[in-house]
Amino acid sequence: MTKSWQILLQCLAYVAFAVVVGYFSSAPAYVHLDPNKALIKLSLSHAGQLKGECRRLTQEELEKLAPNMRRPLDCPRERLPLLVELILDGNLLYRELLPPTGLASDGASVAYARFAVEPGSYQLIARLRDSNREQGFDYEHGAHIELRPQQNFVVDFRAEPEGFIFK
Repeated sequence: MTKSWQILLQCLAYVAFAVVVGYFSSAPAYVHLDPNKALIKLSLSHAGQLKGECRRLTQEELEKLAPNMRRPLDCPRERLPLLVELILDGNLLYRELLPPTGLASDGASVAYARFAVEPGSYQLIARLRDSNREQGFDYEHGAHIELRPQQNFVVDFRAEPEGFIFK
């Protein structure tokens, strides 16, 4: 008799587990974005300029190096951080100083940010500085955009003359 009780209790446990898994597979409902909002996404990966300039090694410095390490120029690997700004209708939406990645700070700086905004008409300006200048930006792009409810609007960046891409 105890064997049949064990089988019955094991079946009940399996059914209870299946009911819990079935419930959580369809409920509670996940709302990715409020139906009355639009989404602006900033996504970029870009390497800033080198932090220092290449320097020509003297003959004495070259002789101190191993033969396989003798290069006439010594160039630093470290890159500058990026300064990124997003301005929506004159209001600063995002401003961040992005450090370079990598163990030697020689990789690309990366940014990903999401902003839920009301649908409507906006003036959007994106700016990026990847050099060691103190003022201004190396890339700047502005456009008039129309956002619909539940629209995903992407601000991307390519290191080409146009720089920012609005999609």
